[in-house]
Parts: sequence; C-alpha cells; structure tokens
Amino acid sequence: MAQYVYPAVFHPNEDDGSYTITFPDLPCCITEGKDLADALYMAKDCLEIWLSYSEDKRQPIPAPTAAPQVQAPEFVNYIMADTTAWRKKYDSRAVKKTLSIPNWLNTLAEDAGVNFSQILQDALKERLNLT
Repeated sequence: MAQYVYPAVFHPNEDDGSYTITFPDLPCCITEGKDLADALYMAKDCLEIWLSYSEDKRQPIPAPTAAPQVQAPEFVNYIMADTTAWRKKYDSRAVKKTLSIPNWLNTLAEDAGVNFSQILQDALKERLNLT
C-alpha cells in the first residue's frame, strides 16, 4: 500500500475522439476514456485497481521504466496512483455506528421489522446524492 507513478501511453481513436490507455510496465493494465479528461480519470482508476490487486495477492509489482518513445498522435503521460487512498474510498466493509433515536420510534420500527442499517444507508446515500 503505497504511492506509485507509471508512464501511460495514450492512443487517440480518431474515429470518435476517445482514447485507449496502456501501461507498458504492467501486463494487461489497459483502459479507455471517451475524451481526454475521462481518459486521465480512467487511467488513474485502472492503475490503482491493478496495483491494489497485485498488493492484495502479494504479486511482484514491476518497477516503472523510463517513458517509452511513441509516434504522434500517441503521447505519454505519467499517472500517479495511491493504493491506500483508493482502498479507503472503495472499502465496502461494514462499520459499526452508535446512534440514538426516541424509544417510541424504536418500538414502532422494530414492530414493523425495519432494517435499521439498511434505512440508514439509504438515507445517507440520498442525503449525499449517491442514488
């Protein structure tokens, strides 16, 4: 769990303006973006997923090499990945929270068979505009 920087090769797809992104140092680490902004976002996400998986499986992670030489219109850009931050953002493990509600509300909810955890998750997603 660390920070990494790898060169990525951006291959413009002239027919639709999208990009295919490859990482020469990382086998099978490839992604696409619908435009340059999306391609940069997808490159970072792809790199963080690839590296996190390798860390989890205790697989060797190749050291980054110098930027490869490419022919225009391709270009190379360095992409930074932080696997610790990525794990924190996408960690779906349950976290126990203690909260207080009025007893009368608790009684009604229990009688109705309400799943408190699910209700709280749904309400938080709605409040944070995640639904």
